[in-house]
Amino acid sequence: MATKQVSGAVMRMRRGGAVLPRLAWPARRWATLVGVMVGLAGCTVGPRFDPPKLAVPSRFVAHGTAAPAWPKPGWWRNFGSPELDRLIAEARVHNFSVREAVDQLEAANAQIRVSGAPLLPSITGSGSGNFQQQGAGAGSGQGITLTTHRYSGSFTASYELDFWGKNRDALRAAEASAAAAQFNEKTVALTEEAAVATTYFQVLADEDQLGIAEQNLQAAQGLLKQLRAEYQAGVIDQPTVAQQAALVAAERATIPNLTSALRQQAIGLGILTGQAPEFLRVQGGSLSTMHVPPLQPGLPSQLLARRPDVAQATANLIAANDNVRGAIAAFFPSISLTGSAGWQSAALNTLISPGSLLLSAASSISQPIFEGGALSGTLAVDRATYREDVAKYEQSVVQAFTDVETAMTALHYATLQEQLQRVAVQRAQTALAGAKAQLQAGTVDVSTVLNAEQTVLSDQNTLVQARLTRFQAAVNLYKAMGGGWTAPGSVYRLAMSDQQTGR
Repeated sequence: MATKQVSGAVMRMRRGGAVLPRLAWPARRWATLVGVMVGLAGCTVGPRFDPPKLAVPSRFVAHGTAAPAWPKPGWWRNFGSPELDRLIAEARVHNFSVREAVDQLEAANAQIRVSGAPLLPSITGSGSGNFQQQGAGAGSGQGITLTTHRYSGSFTASYELDFWGKNRDALRAAEASAAAAQFNEKTVALTEEAAVATTYFQVLADEDQLGIAEQNLQAAQGLLKQLRAEYQAGVIDQPTVAQQAALVAAERATIPNLTSALRQQAIGLGILTGQAPEFLRVQGGSLSTMHVPPLQPGLPSQLLARRPDVAQATANLIAANDNVRGAIAAFFPSISLTGSAGWQSAALNTLISPGSLLLSAASSISQPIFEGGALSGTLAVDRATYREDVAKYEQSVVQAFTDVETAMTALHYATLQEQLQRVAVQRAQTALAGAKAQLQAGTVDVSTVLNAEQTVLSDQNTLVQARLTRFQAAVNLYKAMGGGWTAPGSVYRLAMSDQQTGR
């Protein structure tokens, strides 16, 4: 016999569930009943989503007087380095963390289809044919052969009536999780972009320090050559020459260490751009040829809509709330409606005919009575997860404000230090030039020049570090301000959907 089953609220049968008798109804009455039950579906249980209330500061402590200058997408282009643009473009495509986040997003989007499937009908078709032949009366000499044919076909459809909103809660939870995965992908991408920029600036700073060391080595070697000539002429003594020679040796010894640091930082760009160091090409340059664009956040309340990690925490919180509602809905009765329509015939050409049509309908209801603590345990787990996500959401909000304040403070004082250090380098170079002139005139000894050289070298290296700190603080501020990302309307639609459902 072939059957066509249509189940209107196929919720899992549980121990203790009552089953109503099968009914043989016309298809029109069955469709009417299904329509009525679908109209009744829509009850929801569980808590309504309410975002945690947090105190938002009216302004940033390190707030400047300039007008707000929020970053825009492609923020790294503002530093004026084509090579940095190329490296970040490679990282956006080949970075392993970014690719992993993209795959997680695809899996989360696919899970939406899985979670939404119980809200849609499921239809399958089947058919069978049976042939039987039997001989009779062979002992009497009169052979009789009995041949039997039987054909059947059916279409089976099932539909779950989501009376308490359990399946809709599961779908909303999946949608919120997919939104969280989308925001996580943006967070990971921003983090890796900032890591590439920070590492690249470190490469440039190492090149600057290496250049300073090589220039000072050349200057020290020139002075040593001059002192040796003066020693040959009997103008100075041997200890003076030996002192300068020791300085040359010390400055030469710093070159390998600086070269090693430079190459290690350049190699580190390989893992960020998703390629082996052998295929990585970094031309480099100098931080002094680049500039830091002006950055200034607006109101702290505006920041929350520009941070993908805050949006991710919000979406996770919405998903956790939907899971709690679904766990509560599992305590309520499950109502099932089934119907069957099939065809059976002894002749294939009369299979699909009114005379071979069979109809039946049935309904059942089940109520959980004893589940060994499974339902209450699931609810307790989901509630604990929700509280955990509340803490994570609150932390992400406070962390957003903290990141901006930290980066703004670092950028402000690094800029001030660079300005002051630039003056210190200029004065140290002036003092060195004066010391060399006095040495030529014979009014000072070589120790004065040596001290002046050490001061210039130290001040130049400090200037490079101050400049690097300023660039890294600017990158951190770009990252803290969201890197030009703005929250799409989907996260707000998810929040409003959860606020409008549940009770």
